[in-house]
Amino acid sequence: MTYATTYHIGHIQNAPTSQATAIAPPVKRVRKLDAETQGRKRNQKGQTAVRTSGYVANDFLRTSFLPRLKETEIVQACRENAKMERDFYTSLSKLAEHYDINLKPSQFLGYPYNIALALKDAEEQLKQKVRNWEEIRLVQDSKKTFFTSEERYSTGSTLYYIPVIPLYRWLKNPKRKQIAQLFLSVCSYLYHLADIPYYRQENSYLYWMYEMHKDWVTEDDYGEDTENNLREFAQAEWIGDRMEQKIYNNANLKHFKDRIDRFKVKDKIDIDCLKVAQEAYAIYQKYPSESIFRNAKPNGEANEEDMDNIISMQKYISFCADGKGWLMDNLVQSVNNELQEYGQMEEPIIIKRFDGSDIIANTLEFENRLLSMIDELTYILNNF
Repeated sequence: MTYATTYHIGHIQNAPTSQATAIAPPVKRVRKLDAETQGRKRNQKGQTAVRTSGYVANDFLRTSFLPRLKETEIVQACRENAKMERDFYTSLSKLAEHYDINLKPSQFLGYPYNIALALKDAEEQLKQKVRNWEEIRLVQDSKKTFFTSEERYSTGSTLYYIPVIPLYRWLKNPKRKQIAQLFLSVCSYLYHLADIPYYRQENSYLYWMYEMHKDWVTEDDYGEDTENNLREFAQAEWIGDRMEQKIYNNANLKHFKDRIDRFKVKDKIDIDCLKVAQEAYAIYQKYPSESIFRNAKPNGEANEEDMDNIISMQKYISFCADGKGWLMDNLVQSVNNELQEYGQMEEPIIIKRFDGSDIIANTLEFENRLLSMIDELTYILNNF
C-alpha cells in the first residue's frame, strides 16, 4: 500500500459539466487541494510564525539568527530588565523538562548571545525529538515573560473523504463480505466516536455541496448526460441512507473485536484490510471518547472578525458517496474552489504555556494515528 498517489484538482464552472474530468489516476488515497491552495501547505521547515489568539505577545522569537542576534521587542526589553531575562531561563527550563531535552549551558556567554544560543539549541532539539513540533514563541504579559510551544498536525490541504458506496458493493459480494463487515465496524467507530460527519446529514458540509450540484444539473438545460448524472445523485442518496443505517448500528462496535479475531486472511488485500481494522480498533480502545476535532484550531492568527474566513476541519474530513466518477470529480473541484476563498484553515494544534501553570500533557498521537488510518481505509475502498 505504499504506491498510492494523490492528485491535484482543478476548477468547476458555474454549473457542472457532463463529462468526467480526466485528471484522476487509477490509484489514489485522499485528495489534495490544487496548487492555488498550496500556499497553506507547509514545507518541512514549517510556516512563518504568527501570534496566537488570546496571548498578549509583543513579538515572537525565531532562532535562525546566530551568530548575529535578531532582536525583537521582548529581547530588547530584556536588556533593560533583568527580571525578564530570569523569567526567560525559568520558562526555558520548564520547557526543557517537559520535552525531556538537555540544553547546553548558555548564561556564561552574557547578553544577548546567551539568549540566542539557548533558543537555537532548544529549537534544534525540539525539531529532532518532538513529532509535529511547529515553533516556540516568547510571550510577554503584564506580569512575566514566558515561552509557549506549538505542536501542529499538517493536513497538507488534504480532503479526507471516506466513500461508502464501495463498502455497500462489498456487502453484496460474497467474496468481499468478510472485509465489508470488518470495515462496517471501522466506519461505525469513525461515525459514533471519532465524530466524522456523514454526507447525508443536513448539518454536514458535503450534504449541501451534493444538493448544490444536484440543483445545477436539474436547472441546466437537459442534455445527453443529464439522465445519467441524475441517476448518480439518486444512487448517492439511496445507498448513502442505507449505509448510514448500517453504520449507525452499535452491533458493529460490539462485534468489532470478534470480527477481527475471526477474520480469515486469504490474500494481500485481506492482510492490508486487517491491518487497517486492527489499527482502528487499537485507536478505539486507547481513545474511546476522543473526537478528531478535539484540538481543532486556526493555523494562523485569528480574532472574532476572522472566524468566517477559516476552513473548519468538518469541511475536509467526512464520509462521502463514492471516491470516483463524474459526481465526485466535480464535487471535489467545487470544494476546492470554495476553500480557496478562505484565508486560513483549522488543523489539529496544541499550544502549551510554560508560565508556571500546569502544563497539559496532551499530544497529537491520536490525530496522527487516526488520519493515517483514514488514509489507508480510503485507499482500499477506492481501489479494490
